[in-house]
Amino acid sequence: MAKIIGGITTSHIPAVGNAIANNLQDDPYWKPFFDGYPKIHDWLAEKKPDVVINIYNDHGLGFFLDQMPTFAIGAAHEYKNEDEGWGIPQLDPFPGAPELSWHIIEGMVEDEFDITSCQELPVDHGFVVPMQLFWPGAPHNKDMPRAIPVSANTVIHPIPTLNRALNFGKSMRKAVESWPEDLTVVVLGTGGLSHQLDGERAGFINHDFDRMCMEKIVDTPEELTKISRMELVEKAGAQGTEFLMWMMMRGALGKKVKLLTENYHIPISNTGAGTMLLECMDD
Repeated sequence: MAKIIGGITTSHIPAVGNAIANNLQDDPYWKPFFDGYPKIHDWLAEKKPDVVINIYNDHGLGFFLDQMPTFAIGAAHEYKNEDEGWGIPQLDPFPGAPELSWHIIEGMVEDEFDITSCQELPVDHGFVVPMQLFWPGAPHNKDMPRAIPVSANTVIHPIPTLNRALNFGKSMRKAVESWPEDLTVVVLGTGGLSHQLDGERAGFINHDFDRMCMEKIVDTPEELTKISRMELVEKAGAQGTEFLMWMMMRGALGKKVKLLTENYHIPISNTGAGTMLLECMDD
């Protein structure tokens, strides 16, 4: 059967994509951020997962304000990176895993999650930047796995609750594990942490809240489900709602995980950037 071996979190801000394109990894501004990734590169090089489930939020490329699904799963043979106006170089398509995608969609609908299935889905920086961070040179890194994009609504309220996000991951795990072929899967929870890009609180970052979330998501993610959607906006900022995608990832990892490495750095483009590698333990 397919097996989820771990989960990784990361910011996906477009400025990171520009830093990668301009080889700024050792620049004093960027180095503390990029220093969080070598240990993850080593783990991925050792494990060589077959598939990556990349949980991100679309920023107006595949979906827009007039049509924003709560949860969407890509079921395409490939995913094209298209221009979204940030000046990030466009990349070649990312190979998909459509058979597993459809299996996950079928399983989650059977589990009473309403999924928007996408046989075509252009992907923006929310998807692309994490792929570049974890598999440098993506999509041409020889070890890069086939990808399944999962888009969550963090933009149009009402957004999912953190409890719904955690349960989404649990349902996705069940669907993945029912796949009959032997595959290893890694799950990315992208976005955040605290940040607000506009309004009176533009530039808002909540260090204490970010660190609390990073601590509790390891062993007690259920405690984070007590945070209401309004409280999440208040404490993490309008765009800090992206934390719900971390919760989706955590739900997919099972009850017990081991924290292998973490990094937290502020500010990166007015964002609290957290990176964590969680390895699944046998339940």
